[in-house]
Order: sequence, then structure tokens, then C-alpha cells
Amino acid sequence: MIRDDDIPHLERCVQLAEEALAAGDEPFGSRLVDADGRVLFEDRNRIADGDATRHPECAIARWAAAHLSPEERAAATVYTSGEHCPMCAAAHGWVGLGRIVYASSAAQLVDWLSAMGVAPPPVAPLPIQRVVPGVRVDGPVPGLDRRVHGLHARLHCADATPPRRE
Repeated sequence: MIRDDDIPHLERCVQLAEEALAAGDEPFGSRLVDADGRVLFEDRNRIADGDATRHPECAIARWAAAHLSPEERAAATVYTSGEHCPMCAAAHGWVGLGRIVYASSAAQLVDWLSAMGVAPPPVAPLPIQRVVPGVRVDGPVPGLDRRVHGLHARLHCADATPPRRE
């Protein structure tokens, strides 16, 4: 369930995704927040240099492993503009991070990219729980998901419009 205090963190993730797009990267942004609501770390996609593993969720997992105790990691929340890919979900699980909240889902992204004629990614877009059973996951968030769609449309085609929600 999405809480009111989740929205500002998700909005910041969408801003980070916008920054990534402006820098020539795919539009993804993420933030790590501790149990008291303090922002600990945030990052955006950095794959434009050719290293496709430089996703913000992996950067969060590495930072958390280096700076937080296992208990602090388990109590933290990762906010992200888009649901973790399997690589990032695995990093999240191996490091023992807590709740994940995303603005848009992997299923939505697959649908959007397909509608834009974009080839599927080289890794299957599995839901987070298929990679990390038991992790608490909340999302997508109506309204914010459409903003994320708009960023992907800007990346892939200037005239794309978001699909209507049923």
C-alpha cells in the first residue's frame, strides 16, 4: 500500500529519471531512505558510458552494503521510478534491503516499449517477487506512472502518448 509519505520520495525518483534522460541515459532514478524517513543515498541511471550494469538500484545496494548494518538495510526503503530489473532485484535481495516502492512496473514498461516498437531488453523483465520472494513491494502509482511513461516516450519517440488506464 502506498502511503502519503512515499509520494515525495517517488516524485524525487522521477526527477532523477528526468536528470538521467537529460544526461543521455535511460530514465531511471532511485532513492534509499532509512526507517526514520531520512534520505541516505540517491542516484540515477548511468549506463550511457557503455556499462549497462550502472543502474541506480545496484548503486544503492553497493552503498548500503558498505555503509549500513544488516538491521539498517532491512529497515530501509528503496524508492524507484521503475520496478527493479532482475539484476537490481538480485542485488537488493543479496544485500538484504527492505521494502521497495516503485512509480511504474516492469509490465508497464514492457507494454510501453512494445507499443513504441522498441526491442525487448536482453534480460527477462521478471517481477521483483519472482527474483526476491518475500520482499515487500508496492506500486505502481497512478499519475506518476504516466510521468515515467512520458520520459520513455521522449527517449524513444517524440509523438508517443501514454495508454489509457482501464
